[in-house]
Amino acid sequence: MRPRRLRRTAALRELVAETSVRPRQLVLPVFVREGASQPVPISSMPGVVQHTRDSLRAAAVEAAELGLGGIMLFGVPEAKDATGSGAVDPAGILNVAIADVAAEVGDALPVMADLCLDEFTDHGHCGLLDDHGRVDNDATLEVYAEMARAQAAAGADVVGPSGMMDGQVAVIRAALDGAGASDVAILAYSAKYASAFYGPFREAVDSSLVGDRRTYQQDGANAVEGVREALLDVEQGADMVMVKPALAYLDVVRRVRDAVDVPVAAYNISGEYAMLEAAAANGWIDREAAILETLTSIRRAGADVVLTYWAAEAARLLRV
Repeated sequence: MRPRRLRRTAALRELVAETSVRPRQLVLPVFVREGASQPVPISSMPGVVQHTRDSLRAAAVEAAELGLGGIMLFGVPEAKDATGSGAVDPAGILNVAIADVAAEVGDALPVMADLCLDEFTDHGHCGLLDDHGRVDNDATLEVYAEMARAQAAAGADVVGPSGMMDGQVAVIRAALDGAGASDVAILAYSAKYASAFYGPFREAVDSSLVGDRRTYQQDGANAVEGVREALLDVEQGADMVMVKPALAYLDVVRRVRDAVDVPVAAYNISGEYAMLEAAAANGWIDREAAILETLTSIRRAGADVVLTYWAAEAARLLRV
């Protein structure tokens, strides 16, 4: 046996490749900053910015032209409060941005929106706090329902509940259906781990968080629990489920893919992006090859959809 025969040329390797990465499988996460007059660079994520409304619209048009699978919006408000009221305000930056992008690209690109309060609360947590400073799960669900209705009204095709509150998918599905938005899909952040790799994202959304989110995000030691969370979300009506982060949890991606019968997404998060960019900037790795290898590894683990800050660049590389 000589397995090397099928590795002899690039064309032969492509012929027998077991895993592919295509632009339609990639979703671009983007940040839009309220009141910004020009894009604001994010220092810990070279090449990524907090968009203005105008630059966001341009990025969405480019994403559609590149054939990406979607764009995921995160809002960066000028003002925050204890209840994250900007998240449910139709004039809040995230809902306005959803409407902007939906009007710009129509059905050419699925418009997705983060459904969580952390960007909008002055304490930085993903939910409302009780009198003891603990995240109140059920009170938070009421706000998530209102937020889902607001995002649907703004034109979101997909909402992405990422707060890891128990029962969030069921409540959001009921809220959407009750508002006549039964066509809006739910991409549930089902297995979202309390990770050390979120650091650059905190800069990207100007996070106000003090402390951590370990009482509601998952413990990184637990894989079976990640599958259980995904199964619960599917039972509650999730159309897609997600594992986040991707690279440190590729085993969980595979376990979830084997356990559910809906599409599985994985989020190639900010810290993963920053590490590769830093290594490339120091000349330690081949940047473009490493980007494609990273995305291929996530697909090989079982992800049908990959959220990545390299989505647009990867789409261009894949066209070469």
